[in-house]
Amino acid sequence: MDIFAFVLLSSNLLLFSFVSSDTVDIITQSQPLSDSKGTTLASKDGGFVLGFFSPGNPNNRYLGIWYNNIPIRTVVWVANRRNPINGSSGVLVVNNNGKLVLLNQNSTVAWSANSTKEARNPMVQLLDSGNLVLREENEENSENYLWQSFDYPSDTWLPGMKVGWDLRTGLERRLTAWKSPDDPSPGELSWGIELHDYPEIVMKKGYDEFFRTGPWNGRIFSGVPELRATPVYNFSFVSNKDEVYFMFHMINTSLISRAVMNQTQYERYLWVNGKWKQYLYLPKDNCDNYNLCGAYGNCIIGESPVCQCVQGFKPKSPDTWNPDEWSKGCIRSTQLSCQDKDKIGFDKLFGYKLPDTTHSWVNLSMNLEECRVKCMNNCTCMAYSNTDIRDGGSGCAMWFGDLIDIRQIALTGQDANSLGQDLYIRMPASEKVKDKQKMKVILVVVVAIAVVLGVLSIPYCICVRTNLRDQTRAKVLGWSMRFNIICGIARGLLYLHEDSRLRIVHRDLKASNVLLDSKMNPKISDFGMARIFGGDQTEGNTNRVVGTYGYMAPEYAIDGLFSVKSDVFSFGVLLLEILSGKKNRGFFHPSNGLNLVGHESL
Repeated sequence: MDIFAFVLLSSNLLLFSFVSSDTVDIITQSQPLSDSKGTTLASKDGGFVLGFFSPGNPNNRYLGIWYNNIPIRTVVWVANRRNPINGSSGVLVVNNNGKLVLLNQNSTVAWSANSTKEARNPMVQLLDSGNLVLREENEENSENYLWQSFDYPSDTWLPGMKVGWDLRTGLERRLTAWKSPDDPSPGELSWGIELHDYPEIVMKKGYDEFFRTGPWNGRIFSGVPELRATPVYNFSFVSNKDEVYFMFHMINTSLISRAVMNQTQYERYLWVNGKWKQYLYLPKDNCDNYNLCGAYGNCIIGESPVCQCVQGFKPKSPDTWNPDEWSKGCIRSTQLSCQDKDKIGFDKLFGYKLPDTTHSWVNLSMNLEECRVKCMNNCTCMAYSNTDIRDGGSGCAMWFGDLIDIRQIALTGQDANSLGQDLYIRMPASEKVKDKQKMKVILVVVVAIAVVLGVLSIPYCICVRTNLRDQTRAKVLGWSMRFNIICGIARGLLYLHEDSRLRIVHRDLKASNVLLDSKMNPKISDFGMARIFGGDQTEGNTNRVVGTYGYMAPEYAIDGLFSVKSDVFSFGVLLLEILSGKKNRGFFHPSNGLNLVGHESL
């Protein structure tokens, strides 16, 4: 069952409250919070509590916020991350200047809330959202805070919390991992928005980029289609002159969800049936490693090698194209001529994670054609795209310099239609001519698919399977005719594997995908699962095995390895079916129970 459907069914699950008798609802100048007295501050609904705790060494005490209605203590915010208090001497007070201060046993400051305004009648409250706020007691605007913990995240992202920037004050809200499960001091990994013209979320390891989501396109971050609205929560992204931030909200407020930046990755959890259920983590695979394939390198999970060059480019080190050389990236097969604009065009790529936006430029009021013209007239502009894919697309984003950290995103079905984004890469005219040739191949594929779906009416309308199953038609298929059909299929495969400019592996050769005309001449059809091999590539692998069982080569069905040999295996099964008139998976020998292939191999 889908986790979101499951948690929606479980939304009436009772939650238990653990508010102690020493819990207060506000902190004032006359009512501090003392560790030695064991007092805590709870939110009005009892969902969160502020108090002192020790994650590891019992002598190291921290002031933090955790879920109050969950039996597993799950800390979401820590005040004195860098400066633990020795023993239970900690006291949280509002001092005479209206500042929120954490004092240790010597009455020295272990931590303070850096509010810039002094309060006349200050009070501290823990909101139902888990946000600790300092405000004026009589303030009519309930959201006019002098200070709030949501502006200073630890490792946890809660609903309603902004991750991003307040451009008016220069404040950055960024998640930072704990150093270890026993040490809440800031670790190496952090998660936040990089302030480029085209903002995106970046995970950093120290000062180095570790993982990048790609920019927001109105529906998703282009490199993380999983990070989008669900039946449980939705997202909002704001980018204007005052703020740039990303936020999520719970649709079903009876459910509990949080995101965490831990020591190795970003994770999202739901509280389900008495435990935290992880349902998203990033980075998710090798291709998520920042700039793995270098400039103009396209990372494709399931391909061999995983790093391929974008169409129109070739490896910078073709003789040593291996994991040690991938970061050197790719160079153009044909160099650009900036002066002669008639020899320049743009290739459209679909379903890619957009390149690193460090060197980008954005204009939200331009349309795609205006964007193309502006990019064309600037020799340093290497690519352009819409900034927003909703309602047919709007806005203009342009990239300058080499394009890095590109990967192919697997979008299928409705996702491909609603979430996919076009990227237009600057190319010389010679490459555009090659593209037109490739488009002819694609056109042949489209026509073949259309034939199988019955969209077009052409002479090739009867498949081999129909002739074999229909007893009347099967009688017409004499040995000579069957031999000619077999030879015709073999010639077609030879063309796809050897004679075509691009080596094509069909991956789904079977009786129903071979069409016969009125003279019983065969044509291979339905190239919807085909793979095109470039250069000297002879084999590939995939985590998603597609095709028809019974015709699949064992190494493909078991390990996802495919090559021209896979088609030859399928051809062998098809040959047996044509000769015997039997279907492989529908035939079982009465004495040994083997199917057609197994019986013939005896």
